[in-house]
Amino acid sequence: MAAGYSRTRRAVRRARKLVIKATTLAGSGHPGGSLSMAEIVGTLLFGHMRHDPSNPLWDGRDRLVLSKGHAAPGLYSSLAVAGYFEESEIATLRMLGSRLQGHPDLKCPGVEFCGGSLGIGLSFSVGLALAARIDSADTRVYTVMGDGETDEGQVWEAAMSAAKYGLDGLTVIMDRNFVQQDSYTEEVMPLDAGPAGTRVADSRADASLWRTGQRWRAFGWNVIEVDGHRIEQVADALARAAATRGAPTAIVARTVKGNGVEHMADNPAWHGKAPSPAIAPLVAEELDSHVMVAPSIIAGDMADLAGEVRRCEAAGADYVHLDVMDGEFVPATTFGASKVAELRPLTLLPFDVHLMIAEPVRRFREYAEAGADIVTVHAEACGEAEFGEVHDSLRGAGVGVGLAINPGTDLPGWAARFAPTLDQVIVMSVEPGRSGQAYIEATHEKARSVRDALARAGFGGDIEADGGVNASNAGACFDDGARVLVGGGAIMARDDARAAVAEISAAVRHARRAAIIARARGLGGDELVSSWIALHEDAGTRAELEAIASGEGRP
Repeated sequence: MAAGYSRTRRAVRRARKLVIKATTLAGSGHPGGSLSMAEIVGTLLFGHMRHDPSNPLWDGRDRLVLSKGHAAPGLYSSLAVAGYFEESEIATLRMLGSRLQGHPDLKCPGVEFCGGSLGIGLSFSVGLALAARIDSADTRVYTVMGDGETDEGQVWEAAMSAAKYGLDGLTVIMDRNFVQQDSYTEEVMPLDAGPAGTRVADSRADASLWRTGQRWRAFGWNVIEVDGHRIEQVADALARAAATRGAPTAIVARTVKGNGVEHMADNPAWHGKAPSPAIAPLVAEELDSHVMVAPSIIAGDMADLAGEVRRCEAAGADYVHLDVMDGEFVPATTFGASKVAELRPLTLLPFDVHLMIAEPVRRFREYAEAGADIVTVHAEACGEAEFGEVHDSLRGAGVGVGLAINPGTDLPGWAARFAPTLDQVIVMSVEPGRSGQAYIEATHEKARSVRDALARAGFGGDIEADGGVNASNAGACFDDGARVLVGGGAIMARDDARAAVAEISAAVRHARRAAIIARARGLGGDELVSSWIALHEDAGTRAELEAIASGEGRP
């Protein structure tokens, strides 16, 4: 993936936290729509757009037009993470004299359009794209729009113009989160075609009811539909848009307003309301607490790895974990780079390639070239100098960098040097290369020690728990600091892999809720706990939070 999946994901997480910080300090703003578009803007800025934060007005840059200008905190946060200005400036949002006003203003470096009144960003973008054509400039224009914004007729006039002139340098990304200022879009002015009385939840979930893309097709646009929170899908759609000739492209990115924060998610009340200062630390912790589930395909049918990759995708996995074993570093042998390359076209899911091989410094490039999104090598198989070569080469190629340690190995002292730019650290909880092992319980204490040591060194990546992880211990792994869970037999040996992933995710969700309740109690006692619980409108979620707070929650 050209966008550099791991670094984009880290940048998006940082940007989301800055959104919360900015709107909290300002006491106003629009967190919901800023969070829903985080992966969209992040994937643009951190992998697909040509731009230079040190020279914001560079003539050769691509243009990013935020038509849904109320989501300015989301744009500013991503621009800050990209290096257009210091992240500390985010604290000036909406202050008198600040460059970061409530809607985008050209005083802010990186801003291309003074958004405010909705419905006009696409017209402006058509003008930019036409000007680029007249100037024979190789410039692309990206326009991020809201779905409620398309109630405006001017949007469709601009859409007709873009199609008439075949503006293939123009790409619209619609943040299709189903919520606009007053209510759900389907209750105000439906974009999809649910029958009378169709619930919003049904319209969101049932693809047979989706009609938004058809509207753009009817206006002559190339249309791509994606999950707007899957970086890999957004990146692929942007690449396909860039390769399209003769027509503009509309990417319908289905998202959740307030995504990443449970009580804000899909809640119209958080369209334009800021978190309170007391709640903000809990929201920040929640944003740091999301877990990726990565099934290990070698625990499935080794004679049909292609089928196992497809099963991972159908199961709703976040990564595909590929264990490469050479029969030398570990007793077993699995497959090499050619198999990774063979499997790569089958899915857009990120490939998490774990090299359990001797002398990885000689072979890691093969796996990066084969399509790995993250490559992890073992501390036992390389020293500081060799790992430095792996680290620098992978980062230069836009591939995530990981370091793994076996159950009997301590985190090497030299790992601290790389911690700020490491994407993941795997703490093995079984002896590598031997199947069917149970989780080594002593790994819990070790993982916590590794977590603390890495935090002191400025680690910004993820700890990955690998070996014997299942629904019964996933919550404990979360408590240890693991944010990627590799499931082998617990997922791939099950007939229903989707149910297995769901069970692990449910266990993690419970642990996350318990951790935030504990943090709330530590910060503000029972009063803050009650305030936190009260924010959650879903009856089932609130009941579980109340049970956790009372000490009656399931372990």
